[in-house]
Amino acid sequence: MAKDIQTLVIAPLGNLDAYVRVANSWPILTAEEEKVLAERLYYQADLDAAKRLILSHLRFVVHIARNYSGYGLPQADLIQEGNIGLMKAVRRFNHQAGVRLVSFAVHWIKAEIHEYVLRNWRIVKVATTKAQRKLFFNLRKAKQRLGWFNEDEVEMVARELGVSSKDVREMESRMAAQDMTFDIAADDESVEGKPMAPVLYLKDKSSDFANGIEEDNWDSHAADKLSDAMLSLDERSQFIIRSRWLDDDNRTTLQELADKYGVSAERVRQLEKNAMKKLRVAIEG
Repeated sequence: MAKDIQTLVIAPLGNLDAYVRVANSWPILTAEEEKVLAERLYYQADLDAAKRLILSHLRFVVHIARNYSGYGLPQADLIQEGNIGLMKAVRRFNHQAGVRLVSFAVHWIKAEIHEYVLRNWRIVKVATTKAQRKLFFNLRKAKQRLGWFNEDEVEMVARELGVSSKDVREMESRMAAQDMTFDIAADDESVEGKPMAPVLYLKDKSSDFANGIEEDNWDSHAADKLSDAMLSLDERSQFIIRSRWLDDDNRTTLQELADKYGVSAERVRQLEKNAMKKLRVAIEG
């Protein structure tokens, strides 16, 4: 059932503005129409009813996804993740609960987008526990309102969010930190006026020449294992993994790959997930 519903998702195709226009073109259901469709899905497993419920709520996913545009992540991917949450909500919706689907689905839509943001916002995760995730997103809202916190503001936010001042300061410092390249870029002829790259001043005093050789050999071995593992994938899966994870340039979005192969972004997501599993098995084997 879940797999069948997943095939119904519509992700941004090509021009994002065109997708938004299509999403907004689907009429909003009345309470009675929604109830009838929900009953058909619940009692008869009617996928046409599920499709109608999903399509009529795509505009709400777009609206919610726009609230996360400040994280610097592709809007198309945010919408795609939100659509996954919408499908989960439709599958779990209880038509007898006395609430509209949109109210029920907000939690699921935001949950999927939150997970995507936390996975992709920084190289180093800023939040790993459930409490830290909640603090991260609540603190982002407060930061937009207050800017850089002083002592009184830290105390106020801690009281509002029900956490300690220490937790607020720690999360604020994590959010303020920026990813930095360890090495000097190839086109940097001078570092004057620029932050010094860590390679210029960080030193591992515990390392020695033998360890360096051993590490180089291990890196070479790992690279060979990855190269051999990649050969076990079909050509399309190899291209998806390279363009999503291995290329030095900006990572290709799910939708760009979907456009290239003429499939849905969700299908590309499934291919990527399956390919990663095969690579893991091949490397560990």
